[in-house]
Amino acid sequence: MSDQRTLQLEAIAEITDLAQASGIELWLEGGWAMDFYVGEVTRAHDDIDWFMWAADAPLLTACLTERRYEPLMGPPVGQQIDFTQDGIEVSFKLIAKEENGSVVVAGGPWKGEAWPDGILDGPEGRIGDVRSRVISPHAQIEIKTMMPIWMPGRPRRPKDLFDIARIEDELLRRENRLP
Repeated sequence: MSDQRTLQLEAIAEITDLAQASGIELWLEGGWAMDFYVGEVTRAHDDIDWFMWAADAPLLTACLTERRYEPLMGPPVGQQIDFTQDGIEVSFKLIAKEENGSVVVAGGPWKGEAWPDGILDGPEGRIGDVRSRVISPHAQIEIKTMMPIWMPGRPRRPKDLFDIARIEDELLRRENRLP
């Protein structure tokens, strides 16, 4: 495994432990969520993406800055918070819950837009000794499929097609209880 992957896995372990100790709920999203769902590193990743409750953002920010993570300028306030440490970038999409139970974008221009149903129903994933909750595989597929439609200026990326196929294979394997 490359140094970048090792550093990213160490950051996932550190942030997961920090969040649990602080009572903050996190869910991996993106390529690392797929890897944790299938149980192995399948490709290189540019960053680490998470979902978290917007109300917990100030506490997480304080915890991360104590550990020398530096805040980055990013999307509109209330939509996402981004940090870097030693070349590792981590992003936290901020979510809120509507009265009807829907999980929505917490702020920015898409405030109130619903994320896929059941997005937070994903299992705990694992790579080696590192464990983390992940968004549901069905939500992951929907997000990767719909992103070019939701954001027309963003074309479908080959890595998204790879991830969709890999998640679908794992869903089928689990459904059929294959080794």
